[in-house]
Amino acid sequence: MIRAWFILLACQLLGEALRMVTGAPLPGPVIGMLLLAGALLVMRRGKVYDAEGDLDRLSGQLIRHMGLLFVPAGVGIIAQADLLQAQWLPITAALVGSTVLGLLVTALVMRWTLRAQS
Repeated sequence: MIRAWFILLACQLLGEALRMVTGAPLPGPVIGMLLLAGALLVMRRGKVYDAEGDLDRLSGQLIRHMGLLFVPAGVGIIAQADLLQAQWLPITAALVGSTVLGLLVTALVMRWTLRAQS
């Protein structure tokens, strides 16, 4: 399982480094996930290392304890309560707008995908 930790951390570090070097608009962990997906595809084809079993166990453990990862975000919200009270309207507009935009984009992509399949 130590190899799986190393793989996850290395992918995140590489993603952050690529983001800093290229100035990509994606967060480093997202780039790291894409790198991990590509690495798993390459490893599966070449039978280099059976990372899927280790990564599967590690990811299961991380998902089981994911609630703990929301504690810092909750503390941050409480710590910024004054700012949230002062700026509630733009924050609410941004949340509602981004949710609606996300739903519309998802619906359009789904529609396009279904048309492309038939």
